[in-house]
Amino acid sequence: MHMKQILLELDDACARDLERVAPAGKRIRAEFIRLALRRAIDLALDRETEAAYRKQPLRAALTSADLADWDGQNELAKPASPSRARRRKRRAA
Repeated sequence: MHMKQILLELDDACARDLERVAPAGKRIRAEFIRLALRRAIDLALDRETEAAYRKQPLRAALTSADLADWDGQNELAKPASPSRARRRKRRAA
């Protein structure tokens, strides 16, 4: 997979802290920076979404228009069976 490269300048304190948590020699620095950047982008997008909802909140009650084209038989729309949920919980533990 091709990835774009960017040049990033850091102040001394930030560079020192980065070296502490993701040393260059361990080859985890790039992944650490990608994850940190992804998190920062996601948070910024969440703030934009929150601001949009504050500007134009959802109605308190659903209308028939909200349910138009809703397929109640869609397997993805149904809650998981309790046994399936318990299996997932056990796997995670």
